[in-house]
Amino acid sequence: MTTTPRKGGPRARGATVWLTGLPSAGKTTVARLLGDRLKAEGHRVEVLDGDEIRRFLSAGLGFSREDRSTNVQRIGLVSEVLARNGVLSVVPVIAPYADSREAVRKRHEASATPYVEVHVATPVAVCSERDVKGLYARQAAGQLSGLTGVDDPYEPPVNPSLVLPTQLQTPHESADAVYAFLAERGLV
Repeated sequence: MTTTPRKGGPRARGATVWLTGLPSAGKTTVARLLGDRLKAEGHRVEVLDGDEIRRFLSAGLGFSREDRSTNVQRIGLVSEVLARNGVLSVVPVIAPYADSREAVRKRHEASATPYVEVHVATPVAVCSERDVKGLYARQAAGQLSGLTGVDDPYEPPVNPSLVLPTQLQTPHESADAVYAFLAERGLV
């Protein structure tokens, strides 16, 4: 989580780019590619990786609905504060529940901070094939329960700002689509 100072020009305008989707959907890959491009252009950027946040800011939380919601609210607070202070905050996190994501959106609205929700809409079968962390294999072997999208709910966004069908795009194409969306809205 490194902030890159903006090169010259007027004060940076921050925003939160929230990437939600199933485990192994491609959220972190897209976020890192987007973050790298934004940093290369001189933007102040933070990628708030869901796994890193769980390890440090949300250590001790489990995977109950309440704990997952608390985790999302913590990430939402950090992201909103960064964005309100001129940082482009890119947040790849599952955030399985619509009400938790809506609370984050409302927090941003209350402070007039731009918020972009991106649904990384990769089908569970594709995520299971990718299985970046071996979660799907562990769940199938009976070694893990509560896997989001399999035996625990994932509530897809009803009206996201952008949908990424990552099974039909390369990671770079997905990151470029998010960048183009931000550019169209004057956020980059």
